[in-house]
Amino acid sequence: MKSWLRTHLQSHKAYTSARSEFSASDGPMIYLDANENPYDWPYSRYPDPLQGDLKAAIGQWKKVPPSQLFLGNGSDAIIQLLIMGLCEPGEESILICPPTFGMYAVGAALLNIEVETVPLTPQFQLDVRAILDAVHPKMKLCFIPNPNNPSANWFSKTDLQTIAENFPGLLVIDEAYAEFSPDDSALSWVLEYPNVMVLQTFSKAQGMAGARLGMGFARETLINDLNTIKPPYNLNSLTIAAAMEQLQQQHRVQKQVEEMCAQREQLMKVLTEMDWVHEVFPSAANFFLIRVDNSHQRYLQLLDHGIVVRNTSKKRHCENTLRITIGTPEENKQLIAAFKSLSL
Repeated sequence: MKSWLRTHLQSHKAYTSARSEFSASDGPMIYLDANENPYDWPYSRYPDPLQGDLKAAIGQWKKVPPSQLFLGNGSDAIIQLLIMGLCEPGEESILICPPTFGMYAVGAALLNIEVETVPLTPQFQLDVRAILDAVHPKMKLCFIPNPNNPSANWFSKTDLQTIAENFPGLLVIDEAYAEFSPDDSALSWVLEYPNVMVLQTFSKAQGMAGARLGMGFARETLINDLNTIKPPYNLNSLTIAAAMEQLQQQHRVQKQVEEMCAQREQLMKVLTEMDWVHEVFPSAANFFLIRVDNSHQRYLQLLDHGIVVRNTSKKRHCENTLRITIGTPEENKQLIAAFKSLSL
């Protein structure tokens, strides 16, 4: 495919700054092109519009060529850019499998793009046959988070590959919680499937939710398309600097991930013993889903204990459920104490 973009965007010329039009020499440069404050402030200069140094560092970390990497202001911005750039309003649609991450439908609604749905099974598994039956040529994007949110389970690779091989548009596998999962990432699929994009993020395991940095991995054709339509400076210098520092902390991140996974298993085991907790669903993320007797009542009771969880009961197949994130060991102890008090 020459371009994934909507027809009228395929001739769009990206905004370019003067600094993207030359290669800096080894000597000092005097920058008089961008109307910046020339004095010595830490962030007086515009950031690199294509984040070359950060992409090189992430590419080395993920073993992916920088040319197959797109960075955005959180994964939300990448999702929004994909929908805006690829889908013709009133003509093309996206496919989601609820219960799923809410921003896919929100992003489509803001752009007047139809959202088609094929629900997960009651066991929160992909209904591959129904997905393939629903597919049509005007379906441009399919978003599947893996692990899923809010159910926290990991989907079968075989199911995802079957969808990738039969979907006419772009399959976006959103791996926001990949570090917590026992299975391998789908990053290597980018080489095998030209219609697969993998999203990952610095917001979860990497502990940088406030910095807003999402990563998209795909074939160069799609990356080039996104670079054509993105805002010129879509990542700020503070985020770039913070991410460069965080890449040096992966040993610490790994230890935290291991601790959170151990805490997750301990919490889930304790909650299975509560008489008002009817079901604790398997998790491959840093959160898990439970079904309780009365989710609204239990949500309010936990608020009274100073604990905020997510009441997910309005989502499909999620009646009377709560989604609980793994906290620090001390926070998890307080959660257990609160749950036990509710059983008295």
